[in-house]
Amino acid sequence: MEYTGSQYIGEYIDGRPSTVPSSKLWTQRILIPFMEMENSKEGLLWRRIGSIRMEGKAEYILPNKTKYIGEMKDGTFHGPGTLYFPSGSRYDAIWKNGLVVKGTYTFSDGLQYKEKNWYYCDSYDRRFYTEICYGLKPAGISQLTNIDPPRKVPNGHYDCGDGFYNPLTRVIMDYRNRFLRNADDDEHEWIIRTCRKGWDEIVGHRPKL
Repeated sequence: MEYTGSQYIGEYIDGRPSTVPSSKLWTQRILIPFMEMENSKEGLLWRRIGSIRMEGKAEYILPNKTKYIGEMKDGTFHGPGTLYFPSGSRYDAIWKNGLVVKGTYTFSDGLQYKEKNWYYCDSYDRRFYTEICYGLKPAGISQLTNIDPPRKVPNGHYDCGDGFYNPLTRVIMDYRNRFLRNADDDEHEWIIRTCRKGWDEIVGHRPKL
């Protein structure tokens, strides 16, 4: 597991620990060959003397500022660990060789996602989580999003929960206008179908919402 621009803070294990002093474990990348400098007739050369792997308690920061704090083994997430997302949400999980065994996703406002029996904000109960926690507004005052007052969506964009989505470029930028990700076909369809848009349009009668 390796991402350009990432940062690692934690413990290392060397494929050949007897030949690499701990003082030389300077690298911040995963599974990058460890090199040392030696003198030769041609001058100073680099030679490979081992391979460093992240292992133990660690903090790993991805280029998009998503942070993992937890256990690692052989350069992968392994054991208890949590992913902290820039939006303020988190994913607490048990990992095995980089794969999730079980986990719980918690939104930034404290709402926990349930894989089964997930009825949040559906046609039977349209309340947002803040409305569930703090009650409904008086009659005639609508709350359009979980955050009140709602964010202003740029024209031609959608608010997909962690940023604004441009359906023409299929790019999602966070609320500080930093790149988050490219939407695949499934996410694109979901955003177009369910998310709040930055313009008004007449949709007519829709019996099934």
